[in-house]
Amino acid sequence: MSVTSQPNPPGSPGIIREETSLRNAVWNTVKGSAGNLVEWYDVYTYTVFVTYFESQFFDPADANSTLMAYAVFAITFVMRPLGSWFFGRWADRHGRRSALTLSVTVMALASLVVAILPTRDSIGVWAAVLLTLCRLVQGFATGGEYGTSATYMSEAATRGHRGFLSSFQYVTLVGGQVVAQLVLLIMTSTMSKADITAYGWRIAFAIGGVAAVVVFWLRRTMDESLTAEHLDEIRNGQDRSSGTLRELLVNYWRPLLLVFLITMGGTVAFYTYSVNAPAIVKSTFRDSPMTGTLVNLTALIILCALQPLGGLISDKIGRKPLLVWFGVGGVLYTWVMIGYLPRATSPWAALGLLVVGFIILTGYTSINALVKAEQFPAHIRALGVGLGYGLANSIFGGTAPMIYQAAKLANNVSGFIVYVTATIFVSLIVYVFFLRNKAQTHLDREQGHAFGGVVD
Repeated sequence: MSVTSQPNPPGSPGIIREETSLRNAVWNTVKGSAGNLVEWYDVYTYTVFVTYFESQFFDPADANSTLMAYAVFAITFVMRPLGSWFFGRWADRHGRRSALTLSVTVMALASLVVAILPTRDSIGVWAAVLLTLCRLVQGFATGGEYGTSATYMSEAATRGHRGFLSSFQYVTLVGGQVVAQLVLLIMTSTMSKADITAYGWRIAFAIGGVAAVVVFWLRRTMDESLTAEHLDEIRNGQDRSSGTLRELLVNYWRPLLLVFLITMGGTVAFYTYSVNAPAIVKSTFRDSPMTGTLVNLTALIILCALQPLGGLISDKIGRKPLLVWFGVGGVLYTWVMIGYLPRATSPWAALGLLVVGFIILTGYTSINALVKAEQFPAHIRALGVGLGYGLANSIFGGTAPMIYQAAKLANNVSGFIVYVTATIFVSLIVYVFFLRNKAQTHLDREQGHAFGGVVD
């Protein structure tokens, strides 16, 4: 294939060599994705193995022990906005690469600590306290990971392939849960339930900590997506506005609010479809845990495979149609999945219900990171994306598993379905009336229009 050249966007010196640029973008995407995979594996190991280790930290005689275990999962989301602020500011002022390297290090250390925590039989209630503290640290790291990786992968992508390349953020985000489910599958096929409960779950957490050593090296070798001139101006004191809350809240509060509203329905759907729904499957097939794990693993692998397809479609028709597809589908389908999944005693029926939900969900997951990154200029992008996501994710996403468990205990699952549907509907209104398809974005102004100047 011949190498073609095109002029850089205004303000950028030199020539862009398209094949070389794409090659670098792919390699940087791989490096960024590997770290994302490990970090989200650490996040989802908790939900995948919670039914095994909850008795190690909470009194199994307490009818609310499962609710408390999911409450610990929800509490960690309180730290996400703080992590988004800290790592977003760091990324905008010190570079994306160093922020991503730091976040995966913090996550790995917390995961290793969880792997060696004493249980309630040894230290009583302090076991649950220490588990909560570790999860708070992981929530802090995750808050930084999403916004910074979304920013980096959007900036590292070439202009004609931004949707496709940036979609790999969710390939690896969902991939973290796939790996966690795969680890569980291997354990259930080689170990007894008693052994997994006694010590197997510790191995799962330790895997994430050890894998981070490789990721630490990979992230240190990524190309930096911020220019050297930008970083030099910050170091020399010439730029005092990049990555500051004042700059974000005074000059970019509108896109911040937009990111919050874009995220709101998407994040509650993501945790409902990819955490609550697999938990329902696991409960339905509690007498055959291998079957439930295989159904969940197969569905999540399909969800991973759908992400690049969604990104590729968005590169052709724009981002807005996919978000509208998700919004309409989510409003119509949530009651079907949550209502019928507990009654799906056939593995194929359960798999079908999950896959349809995941096809709908892909309209959001495959391109939402890019849509958010497009709302901000480079000097405030990581903070804006991270904080807008972190706030919505804390309020609506992380609480979804806990609210579902509470609704089950109160025999009011229908109320939960109404809540999820209404939240998605609010975001759908935003997608339809407040987003323009193929309109020029901040990334276009920095790197050239992704759609060749065509505005729909």
